[in-house]
Amino acid sequence: MTSSIKTVFVTFNWIHPGAPDPDSEKRAIELEYQLRPRIVRFLMDRLGPEYLGDFTDFHFDVDMIRREVRLSDKTPAAYLTVLACDFMQEIGMNCC
Repeated sequence: MTSSIKTVFVTFNWIHPGAPDPDSEKRAIELEYQLRPRIVRFLMDRLGPEYLGDFTDFHFDVDMIRREVRLSDKTPAAYLTVLACDFMQEIGMNCC
């Protein structure tokens, strides 16, 4: 039996202390590479097996000034209500 699973990824909004330079852009790419699997695993664990992997509704602010990642206000309110506290404890304050 074959199945086709389409995974659509989350969106990151990068907050830099100024105009990004090549070093900060490189750091952002490396950090995104580390964050994506952790965030997707977090969402899958919280949303359950019936969730089909379309994560396009999820937006994250990666604040390089405060050194944290958080669910963005662009994420639908229903998800923010359910996920925000756990996300900050599990990933947000331990990201960068």
